[in-house]
Amino acid sequence: MKKVLAIGALTLALTTAAVVPATTYAVMRSSAADTAQTAVVETAVLRQGSTGGEVKEVQRRLKNWGYYTGAVDGVFGASTRKAVIAFQKKNGLTADGIVGKSTYAALGMNESYNSLDKNNKPSSSGNNSGNSSYTSSDVYLLAKTIYAEGRGESYTGQVAIGAVIMNRVRSSSFPNSIAGVVYQKGAFTAVADGQINLEPNQTAYDAARDAMNGWDPTYGCLYYYNPAVATSAWIFNRQTVTVIGKHVFAI
Repeated sequence: MKKVLAIGALTLALTTAAVVPATTYAVMRSSAADTAQTAVVETAVLRQGSTGGEVKEVQRRLKNWGYYTGAVDGVFGASTRKAVIAFQKKNGLTADGIVGKSTYAALGMNESYNSLDKNNKPSSSGNNSGNSSYTSSDVYLLAKTIYAEGRGESYTGQVAIGAVIMNRVRSSSFPNSIAGVVYQKGAFTAVADGQINLEPNQTAYDAARDAMNGWDPTYGCLYYYNPAVATSAWIFNRQTVTVIGKHVFAI
């Protein structure tokens, strides 16, 4: 009898020893998942104290545009926050020093913008700013125009060129198709000098789709020009809305 009890006790002890680590592992695994999920949430919107690759990319862009003078080290410190605020003020955004969806958009950080905009999809019915009504030929032509007119510009600057074309399509003062706008006589230098025939790269395609989907860094502009090479006195009299790279955007 004592031998049976001893065996039973030993079995119970071994069973318990096997169960406890498994339970502990499950708790640890759940905790790790929660921590990982929290980390994603915390790094989706950048603020002072944030670190990582996205911070480094924000710093790089702000430094290229003259807003930031510190090290591109991926650490969101006071100087980075100051640069973000200056950029936000310049672009008419809420100057809170926090990089959220609107600031990502203005910075041209498209993947970061989209990660925060997952739930902001165009409706499948009714009017929207999506590109569902446009053909692959429209995307191709818009990408070609963006590439020909602004391949040396920042991503935001390239989207802005596409946005001007889309704004013209929607305006009663211009043709109501992308092809009509692009090939309107005298509208674009790239058409006149043949650069419209260059093959666009992936960046130009991405910029075209973003413009078709409603991203407008120009805030509704119908014109843009490079003041260093523009010769028309008329264009200089248009009301300037914003300046992105080498281009002035106007209405």
